[in-house]
Amino acid sequence: MTQPITLWGLPHSLYTGRARSYLRTQGIAFVERPPTDPDFAARIMPAIGRAIIPVVELADGTIIQDTVDIIDHFEGEDSAPVPHPAYPGDARLLALAHLVELYAVVALTRHAMHYRWSYLAEQELFLRDAFATGGDEERAEATMARMHSYLPMLGVDAATIPAIEESYGELLATLDAHFAAFPFLLGATPSIADYALFGPLFAHLGRDPVPLAIMQKSAPRVFRWVERMHAPGLDLVDFAQPAPAFPEDALPATLPPLLAQIARELTPDLIDRLAFLRSYVAEHKPQPGEPVADKPHRRVIGQVETSFRDVAYTGGVQPYTVFLWQRLIAAGRHPAAKALFAEHDLSPLVDVDLPIRVERRDNIEVWG
Repeated sequence: MTQPITLWGLPHSLYTGRARSYLRTQGIAFVERPPTDPDFAARIMPAIGRAIIPVVELADGTIIQDTVDIIDHFEGEDSAPVPHPAYPGDARLLALAHLVELYAVVALTRHAMHYRWSYLAEQELFLRDAFATGGDEERAEATMARMHSYLPMLGVDAATIPAIEESYGELLATLDAHFAAFPFLLGATPSIADYALFGPLFAHLGRDPVPLAIMQKSAPRVFRWVERMHAPGLDLVDFAQPAPAFPEDALPATLPPLLAQIARELTPDLIDRLAFLRSYVAEHKPQPGEPVADKPHRRVIGQVETSFRDVAYTGGVQPYTVFLWQRLIAAGRHPAAKALFAEHDLSPLVDVDLPIRVERRDNIEVWG
């Protein structure tokens, strides 16, 4: 695993954080370069069809975009075995890992973007410096304005902000109790659940001054987990060796509160998006292989009236959510996973049939 590869990304990028953490954990040698490098526009963007990070470029010129595809490449049968497999072997834990992966994208992106942009005045100097990395102030200004414009699509408004902040406080308290007993979310080694959760909890919530201060003040063990996930190797000095693993017969008592929060925050949202998707498929009759949107950079196909913690909002519908959700459904069909999800009121997320699949072809989402 010493082949020289390039990670195209940025320190403050949510998804770059996931990819970087994985590469470091597995000891995969890489060089990180910013997308403002002219080489990115000259070679990478034409290959992937849009300006998006992270991108991994292998030594043979192969280009892989999206953290799921990046991790799956190195976890695949054609790659050399990694020292710390990201996919749990236990069917229950695998389904939970996919659940957290989905939750991190659907719910926690909202938290991350709220704390970054709703508190811009309090952390403007830090963010302007971050967004100018490898570029100039004019480009940084345009990028920041574009990112800020995404808040309504994510459901961040005056009505939802109190619920978002209440949710973040609850999540930190739950995770802090868990990381007092275990170094990672599902035991002794990081999984796709950790990498998914790490994206928002590092790049935005664990670096931007306002949410970072909240984390350090109220959830020091979560902050230690963030440090551990970003370290070059497994930093387990807080725990006895060997690090504690999960019991085989039941989940530890620290996880059910997290599952209850996920069920409350994810289920109503996804049920409403599923209703939209069924109507969309019936009306538009998308064909297999067609891009999910009219332009590669466009990631939203419509809007849906839904809610977050019983607060109504109008949010954008992203086919990428379906891409992640179908992974959860597949894992949740195992009898042990199905029983676990039923026990924690999560059955609506796995006992469901999606009207269409979303796949990735040539680094963009297409209908399956």
